[in-house]
Amino acid sequence: MSGTIKVLNVAEKPSVAKSVSGILSRNQGLRVRDGRSRYNRLFEFNYSIRGQPCHMLFTSVTGHLMELEFEDRFRKWHSCDPLDLYHAPVRKFVPEDKLDIKRTLEEEARRCQWLVLWLDCDREGENIAFEVIDVCRAVNRHLTIRRARFSALIDREIHHAMQNLIDPNPWFSDAVDARQARRKVLCSTYVSDNYSDMCMGDMILLTHEIDLRIGASFTRFQTMLLRDKFVIDSATDDRNLVLSYGPCQFPTLGFVVERYWEVQSHEPEEFWTINCSHRSDEGVATFNWMRGHLFDYTCAVIVYEMCVQEPTATVTKVQHKEKLKYPPYPLNTIELEKRASRYFRMSSEHTMKVAEELYQSGFISYPRTETDCFSSRTDLHAIVQEQQEHPDWGSYAQRLLDLETGLWRNPGSGGHDDKAHPPIHPTKFSTGEHGWSQDHRTLYELVVRHFLACVSQPAVGAETTVEIDIAGELFSASGRRNYLDVYRYESWGGSMIPTYTVGQQLVNLIGNYY
Repeated sequence: MSGTIKVLNVAEKPSVAKSVSGILSRNQGLRVRDGRSRYNRLFEFNYSIRGQPCHMLFTSVTGHLMELEFEDRFRKWHSCDPLDLYHAPVRKFVPEDKLDIKRTLEEEARRCQWLVLWLDCDREGENIAFEVIDVCRAVNRHLTIRRARFSALIDREIHHAMQNLIDPNPWFSDAVDARQARRKVLCSTYVSDNYSDMCMGDMILLTHEIDLRIGASFTRFQTMLLRDKFVIDSATDDRNLVLSYGPCQFPTLGFVVERYWEVQSHEPEEFWTINCSHRSDEGVATFNWMRGHLFDYTCAVIVYEMCVQEPTATVTKVQHKEKLKYPPYPLNTIELEKRASRYFRMSSEHTMKVAEELYQSGFISYPRTETDCFSSRTDLHAIVQEQQEHPDWGSYAQRLLDLETGLWRNPGSGGHDDKAHPPIHPTKFSTGEHGWSQDHRTLYELVVRHFLACVSQPAVGAETTVEIDIAGELFSASGRRNYLDVYRYESWGGSMIPTYTVGQQLVNLIGNYY
């Protein structure tokens, strides 16, 4: 092993440590052993970084290694005025359930020369990285610290990250440290066959330091002030009654209550409108009253009777106009959750669970991103090329790459870039894997189709607007034709409308008011 560097690699989850180790070792000479924590195993293999032979040790944490809490003298409710919590010192510490992970890191760091961090490439991941650095440097201050940046668990991205290591960013970590806190929440027991992938977020709600200070102070204040002034049926033990205050939840609840009051106080007022339909050999057109509606019933009836007495309509205007429907912006987390909810009725929690599993299997990029614009360095054509053989959308991918079709368009930008991860996109071709549920297939298809749509030209439609005159009253109808070849989740409103010409007389109209 002379001349070989011993490198300790740390990932954010056990499954990521396993995946990256398999990719870097190509599953050859990969040895596995237990660490102090039974959920965070160690993987050993040999690798070369820019020609330098290395002996790699790969392990993981499970989310944040440390937590934030007030110092002991401020933790008892009557130890201080609630206002004192706004400037009371807080401390970071490794909780009891993470001590085995800490001991593993300390033992391995003592024997290594390098520490390479494979945490998620966002601010939260950077903060966890510096927690790992603090633990490892406490036992080995000579460690060389490096950072791997990656957004997909696929061969080319992982090897590129390993060969292009960078320095960790303390500014990102400090930004999280300045706001991070810990607040325990009551939750049901978490049961999973893959318990090793549990993050601290499953059991502890990480909030900002300001949330800790506001939440703790207001909770103490209102509990001590109000608990004896109200009878709360659900309380079984007055001594344990806590009237909790959530700095995020309470303002949100205020918006909900305010909107509820607005709805409850609304006094509906009746109104009347008129429309008519015309049937021809080409179909039926429904014309809407251009006045919109009237709140005066008598006036509405008079206008309706005028139209009934002179039922012949004259076409006064026919306007043809080309319409463009632009493709969606590249996909970020919020849009993924919204569209999965709208198209498939999937909850946000379930959507992210499935997306995380697809990411860890290497089929999509990192699913937690605010970015909705692709970097100029992204090889968009290569992503499309991988999808050409798919039985459903492969032919569309081929048309995209054919210059003669003119279908390709560089994707638009939504104006958001978190500087950590690209938009969500497919990273590996699949027609469906063994063990995938229907939700896995559905979500993977959404990611692929969304990507293909966002590199496509806008859909083109022709909209026709027709206005008619009946007894001096104007009515209008519109319709359009369009195509959306690959993004089947959306339709483009409107309907076919028969052909009309200016001056044409329409009879046999069917009218009604309501």
